Amino acid sequence: MARHVELALSCGSWQEAQKIADSLLEKKLVACVEFFETKSKYHWQGGLETADEIKMIMHSAEHLFDTIESEVKKLHSYETFVLQAIPVTHVSAEAKVWLKDTLQTDSTLH
Repeated sequence: MARHVELALSCGSWQEAQKIADSLLEKKLVACVEFFETKSKYHWQGGLETADEIKMIMHSAEHLFDTIESEVKKLHSYETFVLQAIPVTHVSAEAKVWLKDTLQTDSTLH
């Protein structure tokens, strides 16, 4: 049985986040994308960096992760981006139906 996941990804601009979201939605790899403005502080190349970013939270299924990662790699500007899949243990009945009907080749999501 396919497992529902939330995917988290940060982008350097609204334009980049929109481009990635549009591609993933068009290919039915994600069912929904939520955007949040955020500030990040992180280690990079021996120093500490601070950046304004757009955090994307996406609703999808675990078995689509590798395909999503490949698509993000084509579109993302970061040398090293972090795409994380967060397992979801419970989903409302209506959302399960929506995800099953929306996601690419996802007839196993129950």
